[in-house]
Amino acid sequence: MFELKVEAEPGEVGFDAERLGRIDPHFARYVDDGRLPGWLILVSRAGKIVHLSKCGQQDLESGAPVEWDTLFRIFSMTKPITSVAAMMLYEQGAFELKDPVSRFIPAFADMRVYRSGSALKPVTEPASDPVRIWHLLTHTAGLTYGFHHAHPVDALYRAAGFEWGPPDGMDLAACCDAWAGLPLLFQPGSEWNYSVASDVLGRVIEIVSGTSLDRFFAERIFAPLGMRDTRFWVPEADAGRLAAFYSPQPGTLRAVRSDPMDRTGRQRPAACLGGDGLVSTAADYHRFTQMLRQGGELDGVRLLGNRTLRYMIQNHLPGGVDLESFGRPLFAETTFDGIGFGLGFSVVVDPVANKVLSSPGEFAWGGAASTAFWVDPAEDITALLFTQLFPSSTHPLRPQLRQLVYQALID
Repeated sequence: MFELKVEAEPGEVGFDAERLGRIDPHFARYVDDGRLPGWLILVSRAGKIVHLSKCGQQDLESGAPVEWDTLFRIFSMTKPITSVAAMMLYEQGAFELKDPVSRFIPAFADMRVYRSGSALKPVTEPASDPVRIWHLLTHTAGLTYGFHHAHPVDALYRAAGFEWGPPDGMDLAACCDAWAGLPLLFQPGSEWNYSVASDVLGRVIEIVSGTSLDRFFAERIFAPLGMRDTRFWVPEADAGRLAAFYSPQPGTLRAVRSDPMDRTGRQRPAACLGGDGLVSTAADYHRFTQMLRQGGELDGVRLLGNRTLRYMIQNHLPGGVDLESFGRPLFAETTFDGIGFGLGFSVVVDPVANKVLSSPGEFAWGGAASTAFWVDPAEDITALLFTQLFPSSTHPLRPQLRQLVYQALID
């Protein structure tokens, strides 16, 4: 079993120890003034953990502290795992990226696209191109999320019962059929919009592999990588390790318990989604990021070919543009300026436009409860931030961690 521990002194891998030490007091202030319940931060370089720290509580009400093995709901950090799973099947020749999704989910044939009107009377037109696998991987399919509250199609999702998740009792197959029955937001491939695309991709994985998504993850990714604590629900024996769920109190931004969301992750869901729902530990997700850092391999276990991984982390938006140019300026687990999108990851294309210290080619994603990771191939850095505050847009935790990590590099 992999245990978290510091594996190198800062100076051994190009960091200044005093500068790297600025991370903890900065983020401790979020706990001291009540804006975060607690957190765990990990930074590695050249495959060695160089900074590892934790602060605060995993449960404010009980006083239980954040531990190295605390379980966190990682929400959309499920998406990169789904993308890896899909590309593993792609490497087996199971599909081509240009294949229509309807080849696997017939309900996606003959899609309609919103043109005008309200949610009560939408006017639609035929899709000019089928929704394809690469549209799902790049979030350019024209699908959406009900929680965006920005477009009549978002309202149609909510009316069908999809806002923060599926209706109770609905499995993934039924979800996909329901989404296919709703109009697309735009013509496939013409824009970027954060959406249920990864959930649909999860269903494609189920159909192609002949097994459930949770089982595919467990057998093909988690077991080989030694990710023993990552799953869609927490067994009763480990319930005490699951961090409580918090949201900011209006006005004060103090973290207060969110009981409805706190129930997520405590029992097997009817639909194991490709877009969110996993629970994990920092140790487990560190294993996943190291596999990505090493081009698809870890400790002699190869999930992906290194050419495949390099292909995934390129910017796949047309013409190499950023999300600000091609995406809808709505919520996503990334900023838009200077950021492109690959096959399941955000990709830094212009750090200057992004206004955050980083490297071109850095790829990343985050989760709704403010968890985040990034992998920087240029500097050979990986980083993790685990906490449990929803929504992730509450505090600028991710850019602040980046600036504190990169300012500490001196080689």
